[in-house]
Amino acid sequence: MNKSVPQISEAEIEVMKVLWENDASTAKEIIAEIEKTNDWKPKTIQTLLSRLVAKGAVITEKKDAKSFIYSAAVKKEDYQSYANKSFIKKLYDGSLNLMLASFIKDAQLSKDDIEELKNILEEKQNES
Repeated sequence: MNKSVPQISEAEIEVMKVLWENDASTAKEIIAEIEKTNDWKPKTIQTLLSRLVAKGAVITEKKDAKSFIYSAAVKKEDYQSYANKSFIKKLYDGSLNLMLASFIKDAQLSKDDIEELKNILEEKQNES
């Protein structure tokens, strides 16, 4: 596990998505964004924000006497990379080949999808 990327729950990811999309935001702005897609109470969202701050995933800066500005301390790309590696390790014993084979077998791939995958693999092979 990467020490610089904290473990973030599924609910906390919803808060992080808002911060990754909007950069620095007040709690009120974060709550308004999340309420568009979830029926969570503002207190729940505040709790998630507090947890993320405690984990070091979110940083705060005092805006005025009553409010703070929140921003992501973890880049979206860094978290995605960490989550991908963690997922592959947990479910596929660290085997990317096994994971890809499983996804490809289960997916409905069009000819265009297959061509795109071939192109990605060829580009990757040419990098080596």
